[in-house]
Parts: sequence; structure tokens; C-alpha cells
Amino acid sequence: MKNLKLAAARPDLLRSVIDVNGVKVGQEFVVIAGPCSVETEKQTVETAIAVKKAGAKMLRGGAFKPRTSPYAFQGLGLKGLKILDKARRETGLPIVTEVVDTRDVSWVGEYADVLQIGARNMQNFSLLREVGKSGKPILLKRGMYSTLEEWLNCAEYILAEGNPNVILCERGIRTFETYTRNTLDLSMVPAVHGESHLPIFIDPSHGTGILSMIEPMSLAALAAGADGLEIEVHIDPPSALSDKDQQLTVPQFELLMKKLAQAREFFGQLHAGFAGESERPGAEQRLEAQSDLPTAFADAVD
Repeated sequence: MKNLKLAAARPDLLRSVIDVNGVKVGQEFVVIAGPCSVETEKQTVETAIAVKKAGAKMLRGGAFKPRTSPYAFQGLGLKGLKILDKARRETGLPIVTEVVDTRDVSWVGEYADVLQIGARNMQNFSLLREVGKSGKPILLKRGMYSTLEEWLNCAEYILAEGNPNVILCERGIRTFETYTRNTLDLSMVPAVHGESHLPIFIDPSHGTGILSMIEPMSLAALAAGADGLEIEVHIDPPSALSDKDQQLTVPQFELLMKKLAQAREFFGQLHAGFAGESERPGAEQRLEAQSDLPTAFADAVD
């Protein structure tokens, strides 16, 4: 990956830590949870309260929904953003929401703490440049037909605009397999760790599209070394206006979070037992992304 200047792994093996209103992405294991779409104030706020109580660190919710069909629910737009803002004020959770148009970046950024670039827009280079200029943390999802190199080059577009706050998110790719919605490529976790300093999340909801698979894939992502998860949760999935078949109920999410906590404790003990023997180089070295770009990457940008 010779063309990478800013997204490539650093010679000193330091990995980026991105501060999202006190949430240290890349340093702590972070779960982003919430509904696929913002539908009503009650639905969004109640879900936000529930996922925070269960241990989620950020709230996801789509105010704009790029859909395969032009007749499907497209989101509430500005009204949805205002609902997300209320949910943030009620819970204190930072907001993650998708932006789909270059013209919307500045004003969506007034409501969102993290701007999400969806799979369909991964190679929308004008949009990547615009969110790069925003300075906001960016959650960049992998395109459904994209290679690792193409994905990291899209991150490069954002970084090259002076924005070091990029979080990668694997959400499944399109293969010949039709049983699952997508093929969740967990091999991207160690691959990204080997090729880049950027943190990587896993989205098991879109990655499988099957409710029963979200828990095992979440645990597998943790075992693979993912920096976090993005999971769809709804207070009443059967009534959801989008992705009703892959959204966890609140009790299901609470159980998953308990299992993740137990798994993290186990892996912590496992790694402690092998400390000094086979640790991945640089595993405990972290770099504050927001403060380091001017010095660490100045030569590459020039």
C-alpha cells in the first residue's frame, strides 16, 4: 500500500486515540448502539436511555437514510437531528449519525458528534473531502465491494484535509453467499491493525442481517481485537421503519453487553498471562489523534 501517507501504520507502531466528548476511541472498547432510524422522539429517547444503562458509550441513529428503494423510509431529516439532540441532552451520549450530501455536512455537524459515512458513500470523494474539512470525528464504513486498500485510501482523503479523527467500520461485503445480508469480514480487524494506525469497529447488524448472529459475531469481533462495535437496538423492533429484522430488543442488548464484559475480563486475564511473551507490538501504545497530526504527518501532507 505504497500510496498511503497518513492512514498507514506508523513506524513507531503508535495507534490513534480519538476523543469523542471524553470517550476514548482506540483506547477503550466502545459500543455504539441505537436504532437504525430516528422515527419518533419517544422511540429514540427511550432507546438512548436503555442502551446507556446497559453500557453503550455512544448513540447511533439515522436522520437521513439512503435506501435501495426510493419509496422506502428515507429518514426525518432535520426533525430527526433535533430528536437526536434531545436524546443527547437526556443521556449525555455522543451522537453518531450519517451524512449523505456535501451540502449537509456543516449543519448536520451542528447536531452530530460523529459524522458517519455509509458504505454506499465510501468512495464519494467530494463528501470525504467535505467531512475532512469539518474537523469532526468521522466513522467511515467499508464499501460493500471495496478492498482494504481502497478503504484506507478513502480514509486518506479525510486525513489529507487535516482531520486526523477517522474511525473505520467493517459492516460486511457482498459475496456469492446469500444466507446472510452481507459477509462480515472479521479478518479486517488484524489486517487494519497491521496496515494502519486507525481504530476499527465492527457492525454485526449490517454485517449479517440476522438477529441470532449479532451476539456471536460481536463476541468474535472482540476476540479479533476490534476497538468497538456499532449495533442496532430498538425498543420495539417489529414496529421499526427500517431494518426491523436485525435490531436487538433492549433485553437482548443488555444480555449481549454482559457477555461482552465477561469476555473482555477473560481476554484481559489471558493477555496478562502472556505479557512479555507474545504481545502484539505496539498493542498498548496509543496516540492522541487530535494533537499529533501537525507534527507526525506534516511531511506526508506536504
